[in-house]
Amino acid sequence: MTDNSSDTHGEFAPPPDGTPPGEGPLLVRGARGSLLLRGPAEGAAELTAVVTLLTEDGEHLPVPARTVERHADGGVCAHGTAHGFEAALRLTAPGPPEGDSSTATATATATATATAHAAWDGSVTVRRVAPGPASAGIRVELRLGPLDEGQAPGWLIPGLFYGENRLPDCTRPYPRYQPGTRDVASMTSDAWSFRADRCATPAVFARDGRGGAALALTGERTALGESGVGFALLPGGRPALRLHAPYREEPLSYYGSDVPRPAETPAHVWQRDETHTLPFTLHLLDGDPHAYAPVLRTLHEAAPGDRGPAAWVGLDEAAELSAHGLHEWHYRPDPPVLLETAAFDREALGEAGDRQAMHVSWISGVPYAHALLLHARRTGNADRAAAATGVLDHIARNLTPGGTFWGQWTRRGGWNVGWHPDRRRLHARTLGDATLFLLRALTAERARGAEHPDWEHAVRSNLAAATAGQDPETGRLPAAHDSETAAPLGHEGGAGLSWIPALVEAAGVFREPALLDAARRAAAHYAADVRAEFLCGAPEDVSLAPTSEDGYNALIAYTLLHEADPGDPRWLDLARRAADWTLTFRYTYDVHFGPHTLLGQYGFRTRGADQASPSNQHLHAFGLICLPETVRLARHLGDPYYLRSARENLDCFRQFVARADGDFNAYRGMVSERFYQTECFQAKGMLLTLSHAWSAGVLLYACETARELPEFQEEM
Repeated sequence: MTDNSSDTHGEFAPPPDGTPPGEGPLLVRGARGSLLLRGPAEGAAELTAVVTLLTEDGEHLPVPARTVERHADGGVCAHGTAHGFEAALRLTAPGPPEGDSSTATATATATATATAHAAWDGSVTVRRVAPGPASAGIRVELRLGPLDEGQAPGWLIPGLFYGENRLPDCTRPYPRYQPGTRDVASMTSDAWSFRADRCATPAVFARDGRGGAALALTGERTALGESGVGFALLPGGRPALRLHAPYREEPLSYYGSDVPRPAETPAHVWQRDETHTLPFTLHLLDGDPHAYAPVLRTLHEAAPGDRGPAAWVGLDEAAELSAHGLHEWHYRPDPPVLLETAAFDREALGEAGDRQAMHVSWISGVPYAHALLLHARRTGNADRAAAATGVLDHIARNLTPGGTFWGQWTRRGGWNVGWHPDRRRLHARTLGDATLFLLRALTAERARGAEHPDWEHAVRSNLAAATAGQDPETGRLPAAHDSETAAPLGHEGGAGLSWIPALVEAAGVFREPALLDAARRAAAHYAADVRAEFLCGAPEDVSLAPTSEDGYNALIAYTLLHEADPGDPRWLDLARRAADWTLTFRYTYDVHFGPHTLLGQYGFRTRGADQASPSNQHLHAFGLICLPETVRLARHLGDPYYLRSARENLDCFRQFVARADGDFNAYRGMVSERFYQTECFQAKGMLLTLSHAWSAGVLLYACETARELPEFQEEM
């Protein structure tokens, strides 16, 4: 592949017309037609050309800037003609966002976060001027300055790419960044390009040795079809941010398996006088790794969100439907369990399509039995209350020899550790969540005068294992436990962070301040992970991959710790940072689905849904697990941005809860786990035809807790 663009630029200087700094972008034409926006002292930012044409035979043909005009409104326009095309690039100061802009100024926190952030609305308009047709795509590329020795560019594509994205010892194969590498077989490269619909927000961020920048698409598609984003580390150690129309998937296309698919490089056939425009935004930032947060906030506000609620049903109806689904399709009485999955197709598959297994939390188990019990007590449904209580009893009364919960029950093999190949390794996140929600169930039952000594014993026994395994030097909590002894089997990743919420709440319920002390020690150490903007290891099934679930756990942990220990300002700041990182996975726009697809036919709207992870690229509802903490965090910060996002999350997943038998080919109360918003695992627009206990359960939990929040009273 030939790249005919130049890495040579002219000396950075103020615009020749003397426009004062701060009144529009300082767009200076470089020696070979590049466009300089910022000098190296603050972190160089250089558009390599007005536009680059990408041909079918692999050439990269820049259209250099020949003229630069500055307009009275502070905007600038650069023009160029080459290779049979003429192009114009425009940058203007953005107008105020539509709708409520209070989130930008609600708090001193939000204002302080928006550091050194200069933004412009941009567009590149390309016209074919030569007489014959030509096949090409277009690229907008922003190059930063050279990295310092040993510095990483800090790549971020929201929901899709986080730094190196995959740690060297992560066992799950998916795209990874490594300088100076292009190995398709191992999915490792120093340059990546992706479809826009893989991105929670179609934007790309990076930093050099002095500052940072971002490019963002203003929509998923243009008249050229699906757009895309990408990045590369160029010779000389210069990070480059890229936008594409049509999209490109290079050096491979990831479909969710360990077998890479070939690269996709679609092009458009241009006829003479055919014109197309790619709109985008450009952001110049400082070198703070958290500088993405105000940008994503701005892009969220700017995205169209005025189509009315996406939800099909209100809170109470969603609660009733999901409770029915859990009890009717997932509950089995002998022994009392919530099966992890139930097939939509009951005639062809029946019980054979239902996974005869129950995790103690995560994808089944305690959190969702707790939600079912809350609903049953509120509505007076004795059958559902008995079922939920039976499930909780069954889990609490069957502990490992080491005193922790088991990971999973199966019909064929009984209790076991779960999905890890090491058959003595219990994943701490699974145990921690089970402990937290069993404690919450115990507390709710005590409030109505009911005691469950087996539940209390199980909670105390698990917490004893967690505190006994706490690293004496760092305070980090175990990432896994031995099923025979409960001894810690490592402290890597963020799985152990899941113990913090249970420790914090148990300290109050049991009046044991030592548990809060243990939580403080652990939280102080995990703070480095939060500030590094890389959390990983929460789910059992993706090794040390960053996931949205890591964000949920951190948000819950630091919000609860702030509420238990409000005198320490670290916890609220870390809760905010964890929330911002979590929201990088949340879709800020509605993905386009073809009218022939199921999601297209039902008009599924993706704003408010979360990408599961860079390795599991589908939308899921797991963010509802931290809805109450997100709402309370918004209160603590005085910042409605987080409340608005929580509303959108709950609004989104009150779609596709089956309202009656036959609704989207499911049975009443069934809720799918996976919505395929991009080409990964299944075709875009498809829906996984399995109801999952956690999907129905997390919706039920969110509805029941939202009913108690004043912010959601109108939703019922």
